[in-house]
Amino acid sequence: MRIFVTAKTNAREETVQKIDETHFAISVKVSPVEGKANVALIKILSRFLKIPKSQIVLRSGATGKKKVFEIL
Repeated sequence: MRIFVTAKTNAREETVQKIDETHFAISVKVSPVEGKANVALIKILSRFLKIPKSQIVLRSGATGKKKVFEIL
């Protein structure tokens, strides 16, 4: 299953907005330096979807705002 995420970094609070079944808008507090924002996105997604972090893989968009995650 693929999850499409629009990421916002350097936010005041961490939020998850579910747009539909596969599209999310997620805000994280960390800055996009050395992949820290991607790690934070995986952590937030795992908590929101109630699945282990090891089952979420970033497939594309490592350096952009639009990201595609795959749920194993």
